[in-house]
Amino acid sequence: MGLLFRLACLCVLAAVAKPPRSVPAAPLGPLPTLASADIVAHTSRSQRSALIRRATGSPYSHVGLVEVTADGVFVIEAVQPVRRVPLAAFRARGEGGRLAVFRHAAVDPAVGERVVAWAKARLGFPYDDRYQWDDERLYCSELVFKAFEEGAGLTVGRAQVLSSLRLDQELEAGLAEAGISEETQLITPAALVADGALRVVYSDFAPDASKR
Repeated sequence: MGLLFRLACLCVLAAVAKPPRSVPAAPLGPLPTLASADIVAHTSRSQRSALIRRATGSPYSHVGLVEVTADGVFVIEAVQPVRRVPLAAFRARGEGGRLAVFRHAAVDPAVGERVVAWAKARLGFPYDDRYQWDDERLYCSELVFKAFEEGAGLTVGRAQVLSSLRLDQELEAGLAEAGISEETQLITPAALVADGALRVVYSDFAPDASKR
């Protein structure tokens, strides 16, 4: 396996280093009215998605940030590079077309605008394949976390250390080879959406999926 693949497996943070090939999937149900700064999550179709889910115990392996405009609903996501795509395209890329939507209790339209503005200012930024906590490169859950924190002063989710995740022998070996400390702090998609200030406004997943 290449070093980039091992790093992505180890840090278990983002769904993809490059946008995956879109696979048509019929939506499972009509979406409710969404709001800017809603968080959307799905199960990526990438080959590393299973590793992310195994390490975090969650069905969610990729997240993005909703922007509602007069021209439609879009998702800002950190892939390679950070980009803005129609919500329908984001949804179709998830396994089975399943999607979960989370909303922060403290976000009103004005706050949502600030959160989205921070994320949009990072469009075109490269994907962070080393998962460092800086603003020059971003991975998916880092983009969403920082959009809330830097854009609106809200903390969403909690940081974890690599050693607290479900690392198996394969991941631990790659971690050592890459010289990445098991005490590296990170924010995973699972930890992000588990925040108590978020409520599920829509989900095609099992009822208890957001609690995993």
